[in-house]
Amino acid sequence: MFGFKKKKLELALPVDGKIISLAAVPDEVFSTGMMGQGFAIEPSSDEIYAPVAGTITNIFPTKHAISLKTKEGLELLLHLGLDTVELAGKPFEMFVSANQKVTPDTLLCKMDRSQITVAKKSAVVLVLVTSGEDVTVTDVDSSLHGTICGSVKIG
Repeated sequence: MFGFKKKKLELALPVDGKIISLAAVPDEVFSTGMMGQGFAIEPSSDEIYAPVAGTITNIFPTKHAISLKTKEGLELLLHLGLDTVELAGKPFEMFVSANQKVTPDTLLCKMDRSQITVAKKSAVVLVLVTSGEDVTVTDVDSSLHGTICGSVKIG
């Protein structure tokens, strides 16, 4: 048997708010882990920061999702709201671009939660590991951006 060492990656809370489990997200694609493992945040702020140091690999044309890759090769997806793709980018103002290096201090975008609410959509922010690693996210009770909110154990 090969001896793979488990890795641990600490994630910072990308937005102020309350951490919730993916199972509590009212969208089957996310709550069942089809898009990857991770956690969600009920935001109390409109400012979205990078959850980890890495590189922006993609910003969806509708600005509702941002992909990042860490130096360890882990791929993450920040998904901003539920069904917000239908809003054609209007509630989102981007401050980064593809291939840009970021840290948890980097403001990625602003999300106008009032526009999302008026459109009868959820503003929940999802942090997902999309690169297929077997991960365990251990949440820590925290509600402030930049605070370490969890660890991802890889392997």
